[in-house]
Amino acid sequence: MTDAEKLRARTRTLLDEHPPAATDRADFLRARFDAGLAWVHYPAGLGGLDAPRALQAVVDAELAAAGAPDNDPRKIGIGLGMAAPTVLAHGSDEVKRRFLRPLWVGEEVWCQLFSEPGAGSDLAALGTRAVRDEATGDWIVNGQKVWTSSAHVARWAILIARTDPGLPKHRGITYFVCDMTDPGVEVRPLRQITGEAEFNEVFLSDVRIPDAHRLGEVGDGWRVAQTTLMNERVSIGGSRIPREGGMIGPVSTTWRERPELRTHDLHRRLLDLWVDSEVARLTGERLRQQLVAGQPGPEGSAMKLGFARLNQAISGLEVELLGEEGLLYGDWTMRRPELVDFTGRDAGYRYLRSKGNSIEGGTTEVLLNIVAERVLGLPAEPRNDKDVAWKDLAR
Repeated sequence: MTDAEKLRARTRTLLDEHPPAATDRADFLRARFDAGLAWVHYPAGLGGLDAPRALQAVVDAELAAAGAPDNDPRKIGIGLGMAAPTVLAHGSDEVKRRFLRPLWVGEEVWCQLFSEPGAGSDLAALGTRAVRDEATGDWIVNGQKVWTSSAHVARWAILIARTDPGLPKHRGITYFVCDMTDPGVEVRPLRQITGEAEFNEVFLSDVRIPDAHRLGEVGDGWRVAQTTLMNERVSIGGSRIPREGGMIGPVSTTWRERPELRTHDLHRRLLDLWVDSEVARLTGERLRQQLVAGQPGPEGSAMKLGFARLNQAISGLEVELLGEEGLLYGDWTMRRPELVDFTGRDAGYRYLRSKGNSIEGGTTEVLLNIVAERVLGLPAEPRNDKDVAWKDLAR
């Protein structure tokens, strides 16, 4: 379907048959998925209609005008932004049918088991092992993951593990879907500088994963993971926001409502950051238009890099603008939130939370390398470990 009017008609039929005011929220979302109006660019039968990605805005506008519920994307962002594109690109037909509908509806929350304490920002150095049980064909996984958002509420996880330690680190990795309810999965909270524990560390002890839950070929997990990582950086750094959305919004509001706090220097700096935020917002719009034509590329790394730097600069200015008030912190209660909130609560929270932006979703140092090599075409850094078997690397 490539015609906007036909898509509007299909959306109105959904609304007529399932009036939002009289339909259970979950039932409406399931009906929307089955009608192909969840993500219109996905294949028919998997929540889409094989339509151009740009036509999603047509559907969203009709549903918003009718007061239809959404699927709470902030709560299931990992599933929507990272797991779903990877499942679609690399999963079997059975895997796609099993996971995409409950993922999009929000019935099953997902998390991402990638980072490890022993690998740092070098994801390819991961040591979590997956060994094939020849009797059953299942994979037995042992290891530890860290910085896992939403692990405490997740039903499923995307997981990469080493299946052949005799190969160089970027090879011998395989990609799986892991059941977070397996008795061998232990989730422990990681309390952050904000006082909250939105992150977790996850211990995997003889976790059994059926081979049917493998995405891609055995040993091809690094290539599969690139699909996840490119989509992750777009979802973090290139999300759609209105003008003065995101971190620039609260500080702009404070500037307008508290004239007694203003100084000439702060005014100049705020204007610079406001312009930078608007440039980033419009660049994100252009990036999403590029996505219409294909898969996300390394440009998403640049967006995520700018997102982190802007957030940290703006939140620092906000604390400075508030003076003594900026030194206060509202609540250090230990909580395990169900979603990541970059801009909520008070200025102190925004300042502290933004420090993690340069680590999560790819560290600033790694993203600078990606931009330099894959966007600007600069010479690659020497890497002496690329052809060395993982088991022989110094650790």
